[in-house]
Amino acid sequence: MKKSQLFFLLILASVLVFLPQISSEYVLDWLTKTMIFAIFALSLELLVGQTGLVCFGQSAFFGIGAYTAVLFSAKVDHTYLGYLLPLAIFAAALYALIVGALSLRTKGVYFIMVTLAFAQMAYYVIHDTPLGGGTDGIYLYHKPIIFRDLVLEGSTFIYFFTTICLFLVLGFLGLLSSSRFGRALVGIKINELRMRAMGFETYWYKLVAFVISGAIAGIAGFLFAMKDGFVNPEILSWHLSGAVLMMIILGGLGHLRGAVIGAFTYALLEEIFRSEMIFGSFSKNWHLGLGLTLILSVALLPKGLFGIRDQLQKSLPLYLANFKKPPKTKL
Repeated sequence: MKKSQLFFLLILASVLVFLPQISSEYVLDWLTKTMIFAIFALSLELLVGQTGLVCFGQSAFFGIGAYTAVLFSAKVDHTYLGYLLPLAIFAAALYALIVGALSLRTKGVYFIMVTLAFAQMAYYVIHDTPLGGGTDGIYLYHKPIIFRDLVLEGSTFIYFFTTICLFLVLGFLGLLSSSRFGRALVGIKINELRMRAMGFETYWYKLVAFVISGAIAGIAGFLFAMKDGFVNPEILSWHLSGAVLMMIILGGLGHLRGAVIGAFTYALLEEIFRSEMIFGSFSKNWHLGLGLTLILSVALLPKGLFGIRDQLQKSLPLYLANFKKPPKTKL
């Protein structure tokens, strides 16, 4: 592990452990939600940033993980985390396997549209049928038991459980990206034809990455259901897929840390533009302010927030050189 990666993890862990000691219940809830979306962003980063597959149906796996947790917890009075969490992951991964097996046979904009179509299909199944409570959604009545009398409930406990999940996902993806499989994914992103010529079955590499991405999105969906205790069809809509795609672009594609930074920055910008204290009546149009900010960030920071340091290292010496005083000339 590089020193910069270790430093980032230590800073992130210190902040996340320290903040609950001084923050309010509202801030704790906001941090939990943001970490869940950071896990969700990491799942998409594996596809877009590491493999070069722009998926517009990631919300389907997120929603399936959430709905699986709620639906199966309602079947019994007491359910266990060791049963419910793997079930949510399996359901999301299974749907990702089906979607990936078909959509990966296409490329470019066709791949984007096929993944979007599968996501919308899952959305309308939940929205228009009694399976998931229709448009009203369904409530989670029974939180899972972790061990004996220890139940996954309470804002502080769910916060620290989500923090642990975030670091486990970061660690897993970090090991994956440094492995032979991860390097093969990067090769596919750079030049898939050359990887095929070298003997790599690129379709199966992409399919495995797609399934892993869906499973991680399922973890995020499970945590979302545990936090709010309620799910509705909107968590499967394409708007959520677009939002998480903006998160990883904002943070910087190709970097796991960028996905986390992008998720926190996006959530913070959304919170700022929604604040009536700061923007008054304009806060009702917070989408406009957020959209303009994202457009500016993409225009000014093409490599995202994670690439600021590299951009400064390249541009600052040239900028300072222009202000050097010219040598004096003798008459």
